[in-house]
Amino acid sequence: MAGAVVIINEFGEVGLDHLLVATPNENTIVLSSGCICCTVRGDLVDTLRGLFARRRKGEIPAFDRIVIETTGLANPVPILQTVVIDEVLAPQLVLDSVVTLVDAVNGASQLAQYAEAVKQVAVADRLLITKTDLAAPAPVDALRADLARINPAVQMHTVAHGEIAPESLFARGQDAAARRSDIARWLAAPAVSLADNKCGDGAATNHDHRIQTFSIHLDEPVSAAGLTAWLTALTSLRGAKLLRVKGLLNVEGAPVVIHAVQTLIHEPQTLENWPDEERRSRLVFITRDMPREAIEATLDVLRWQGASRQPRQMLDPQAYAKFRAAMEKFH
Repeated sequence: MAGAVVIINEFGEVGLDHLLVATPNENTIVLSSGCICCTVRGDLVDTLRGLFARRRKGEIPAFDRIVIETTGLANPVPILQTVVIDEVLAPQLVLDSVVTLVDAVNGASQLAQYAEAVKQVAVADRLLITKTDLAAPAPVDALRADLARINPAVQMHTVAHGEIAPESLFARGQDAAARRSDIARWLAAPAVSLADNKCGDGAATNHDHRIQTFSIHLDEPVSAAGLTAWLTALTSLRGAKLLRVKGLLNVEGAPVVIHAVQTLIHEPQTLENWPDEERRSRLVFITRDMPREAIEATLDVLRWQGASRQPRQMLDPQAYAKFRAAMEKFH
């Protein structure tokens, strides 16, 4: 954790969390105006911009990592958008990972009651299962199975008394070996529908029948223009239902990694080499109320070459109308 700034979110009139964290005051930023995912978003931008300004002036020690702690009520997506899209912050920051804590004692009931809990699991890169010292092994195993149904490729870590090696969580965003490992894990994840699944205690949950994970393979290469147009149209029309998509695509012969969370599209990354012998495009989806058929109906756009009078990132009106019609068929 050396060289890290921790931004602590406070939800309530009196901030207490920052008093319980053993970190020098100049490295701790307290947000006291509300939930970080909505009313505090402006404050988050100001806080992050202020960190870089204070670092330049020498008012705080140098840092190379920022950890943003949110409340359990938070929707992670607006936070990701703040970091990735802001014109001042985006050139200075690389999103490393989303880490979600899951309470081993109460996690199953929270997943059953709160849609935000399901979303937090779906968009996570890593899940930390906490309070395992207070829960019996069987419910913890059942919870792990339920988490794997929501996000089959996620990394899970069991945490007792808050003990976990920081290198398990951070400093992986630009590591080539870590990226290859993440790609391999996602591509190997099984396709799962929650329609017939129950949580570990046998009770039906509110994410049954709504969340699906599935994979799609394409034998033919896709075009660069088609990939951009497809991602843009898909996220703009159905971003709320597209919890997550990751993929390794053959884009005109080159291996390209894509990653999108709802309406947020990460910049596609071209790898120097293919991670394996397979040259098919492979996509893994986590969706809510959007079946595989809805995605499959749009895949022709991936081979779109673009119109001479249109920007490459936009479908021409006829192609866009066809795409929209395919989406609305499964509305």
